Amino acid sequence: MLAKQLSHILTELISGSDVKTDTPVAMDQRFESLRGFGKLPRGRENRSRALTNEQIIAALLGLVATQPSWAGHVATIIAKLKPVGGQTDAFGGATTLTDALSNVLTDVSARANIIAVRLSVAEAGTNSHGLAVIVYEHNGTRHQLSFVRDEAVSLLQPGAKFDVELRNSPASRELVFNRQFFERLAHEISHARAYPSPLISDGSEYDKEDAEKTRHERLGATPTSSFLNIGIDNQVTWPDKEMLIEFDRYKFVLMPKTKDHVQSIHIDLDANRLSMEDATTVINRFLSLLTWCDDQFAIAQGGWSGNPVPVAVPKRDLAFTTASYWVFNRDIPVSEEVRRALALYREARNAEQNFMISYAVLNYYKIIEIHHPHKPESKKWVAGNLPLILNNPHDQDGIATFLAACGTEKPEIYIYDACRLAVAHASHKNPSDPDEFAELRRLHSAADVMRRLARRFISVDLGFSDSPFGETETA
Repeated sequence: MLAKQLSHILTELISGSDVKTDTPVAMDQRFESLRGFGKLPRGRENRSRALTNEQIIAALLGLVATQPSWAGHVATIIAKLKPVGGQTDAFGGATTLTDALSNVLTDVSARANIIAVRLSVAEAGTNSHGLAVIVYEHNGTRHQLSFVRDEAVSLLQPGAKFDVELRNSPASRELVFNRQFFERLAHEISHARAYPSPLISDGSEYDKEDAEKTRHERLGATPTSSFLNIGIDNQVTWPDKEMLIEFDRYKFVLMPKTKDHVQSIHIDLDANRLSMEDATTVINRFLSLLTWCDDQFAIAQGGWSGNPVPVAVPKRDLAFTTASYWVFNRDIPVSEEVRRALALYREARNAEQNFMISYAVLNYYKIIEIHHPHKPESKKWVAGNLPLILNNPHDQDGIATFLAACGTEKPEIYIYDACRLAVAHASHKNPSDPDEFAELRRLHSAADVMRRLARRFISVDLGFSDSPFGETETA
């Protein structure tokens, strides 16, 4: 049986399963998804390859997905479900759901005993999706065999019981196949294998796959690729279409900005023999040279790694706070020191949020220098106030990382010498290279603590409340 034959058969068999069911186009989308997950033969050159029982079962399981494009993912989840109570004598001693359903397709007596097969990708247990139940008759008695994910170790032990109606999800959808479904499908499979059919389509269902294959080749993606995808906010010259470029001894993919995506850089960690950290540094070196040549800004934002192909980076949609009633009631501060401190704090916070971490570190410290402009006194203030932050039991986020970076150096000395001086001056003793991934990570950790110091200075030393309600400013 060919994939296109199976597509037509399944479209017909499920035609009465709902008010609205898959059209041939939607079924093609399911098969496309299944090919993408390696569940069906891939490539136009394999369209004449006969399907195995395992591939046919994968196509059945793909029908469980409510969205055709999720068929491959859903089939992957359900295919390896295991029988509750461990390996059973039923259905040929099946160890997985795929084995059991394959037995139903090939064994006449097994099909004759089938009442129904219930499949769902609902949450059976906490963060554990996928369950199946085969209802069948044996010696005149109705039985039920349940299948669950293999992480449910206790349910896979001999004698274990599981009530599928007590699944974790309070609501769930199921797809049910009855005996008639398997009888008709088995007949079609048997006929197709006895009388092989010539190709029954023009292969247009592979057009998209062919286009993707060509694109992957053009962008340098290989079966072993693992891409790092980084969003870029910039005004430097950028290509208007995705493009593979060379920089030094490395190769990048550059993608343009679209309605939903930012400009982005993608580097194959495997092909370039780079760790994610080293690749980030190389990307920053590239942006630094572009910035110099174009005299425009280029900021590397966040990203992720692990994709086998370059993936466009969505525009940032940051969370924000809204209120049904406007409760802000503050006036411009009377104190010039407070106004300056708030201005520095805003710029530091903006810089931290927008990946300009060196500037954030410097501005947070400049707030403290409003009252303590010299090194000894500013370090003394930091030393006196830092314990309240480091030992705050309600906010320990990032503290351990900061202290690890300090090493044997006193935190107040580390903050001044390795952070404030390092980013403000071209220091030989404490150099700071903002292209280096390790340096950026170190400064982000320091900025997190320095922000808390700056807030303490403004609220305690300057006596300025952070309440949105108009509290009186302290002189």
